[in-house]
Amino acid sequence: MQRGLLNQAVQMRKEYLINQLIEVGYTKTADGRQLYELTLTELEVVYNNIIG
Repeated sequence: MQRGLLNQAVQMRKEYLINQLIEVGYTKTADGRQLYELTLTELEVVYNNIIG
């Protein structure tokens, strides 16, 4: 049960970060990957670098 909740929380956070990045016009990484291809950790780094 807890694993399902953790996965759900991770997915929700990823969706939030992706939506925030898209709102400021960021859709791809420097290496050409789409945001949905990134891990949560990678998204957090990108978000902190772009939005702060």
